[in-house]
Amino acid sequence: MLPVTEVNFVVVDPENADLRELITYLDQELKVRYPHETIYVVDFEDPKVKEMTFVVSYLNGKPVGCGGLRPLDYIGSEIAAMELKRFYVDSIYRKMGIATNMLLFLEAQAIAAGYREIRLETGIKQPESIALYVKHGYQPIDLFGPYIGDPDSLCYGKILDVGALPESS
Repeated sequence: MLPVTEVNFVVVDPENADLRELITYLDQELKVRYPHETIYVVDFEDPKVKEMTFVVSYLNGKPVGCGGLRPLDYIGSEIAAMELKRFYVDSIYRKMGIATNMLLFLEAQAIAAGYREIRLETGIKQPESIALYVKHGYQPIDLFGPYIGDPDSLCYGKILDVGALPESS
């Protein structure tokens, strides 16, 4: 394992080759965990994908993780929310704090964009993901949107601390 000397989080366009490669790895991992389920892949031609904020995590210059935020239209409350999507760290680079720091980076991106809540869906066969989200204040919520009725889905949400960001001068 490489020593963690420098981790950078870079906001990228959906066309970014590193992002697309990491999402491919995520899809492959999900197919192993859920072999009998349909894995929904990102449709990069969908105009809504252009509304998303994507980040790639680079460790010593190597792309090792990714995540995205998508504005939610259908949350049923007055709080502006985003959905955490395609959150992934390559298995070789887990347990190094990269996922935690990437999650905090994405939360800061959501706050800076004026959002007050993040919601997410994860699967019942992803205990390490569940533990990460719970550790960082995400609480179980009702299944929402396309996840309603999916027995393999768990949803979590977190109201963001808008006071956590320093004020710009």
